[in-house]
Amino acid sequence: MLRVALTGGIAAGKSTVSARLRQLGVPVGDADRFARDVLAPGSAALAAVLSEFGPGVAALDGSLDRAALGGIVFGDPVARRRLEEIVHPLVRRASAAFMERQRAAGAPVAVLDIPLLVETGQAGDFDLVVTVSAPTRLRLERAAARGLSLGQARARLAAQATDAQREAAAHVVLDGSGSPALLRRQVDEVLLPAIGLAGRGAPDGAGPVNS
Repeated sequence: MLRVALTGGIAAGKSTVSARLRQLGVPVGDADRFARDVLAPGSAALAAVLSEFGPGVAALDGSLDRAALGGIVFGDPVARRRLEEIVHPLVRRASAAFMERQRAAGAPVAVLDIPLLVETGQAGDFDLVVTVSAPTRLRLERAAARGLSLGQARARLAAQATDAQREAAAHVVLDGSGSPALLRRQVDEVLLPAIGLAGRGAPDGAGPVNS
C-alpha cells in the first residue's frame, strides 16, 4: 500500500484536496479529526489538558474550548509544546491505526491529512508527501473569512512551518492560490497519476490545469 501524507498551512487549500480525494474513493484520514477524538469529553487526554491549562479552556458542556486553548498556545511556544506532548502521541497512534485498517482492507493507496507533518518530523514515515501552497496574503484573507481575526491568523501561521519548508519535504506541490475548481483539477491531473490512480478523476476535475 502506498502511504501518502497530505500537508499544507492554514487556509492553503488542503481541505479541498482531501475532499476531492474522498469524492474519488481514496481513503483519507484526518489528523485534526483524530485530535478532536482523543480530546473528547471524558477522555484522559482532555483531563490532562484541563489539568495543564486550567478550567478556562473547558466549555460549559465539559468539552474543550478550542478557541480559548488556541488563544494560549498559539502565542506561547512553551505552552504549545506542552499541549503537543499530551496530544501528539495519541494522534500518531490513531493515525497508525487508520493506515493499518486501510492496508488490511487491501487499499492500494491511503492518505493521511497532517497539517503539522513537517513540524512533527513525520515526512520520512511516508512513501509520498504532498503539500498545498498559497501566498501568505491570500491565506490570511481566507482565514479571516472563516472568522479568525488577523492576529489569530498570523499567530497560527507563525506557529507552522513555512511553505518553503513544506515544499522541501514534498514530492508533489499543488498550487492552492486559485479557485477550488482549479485545485480539484490539479488533484485529478497531477496528484492521481503520482499515486498510481490516473484516470479516476470525475467530470468535476475535467479540463487542463492551466485553463
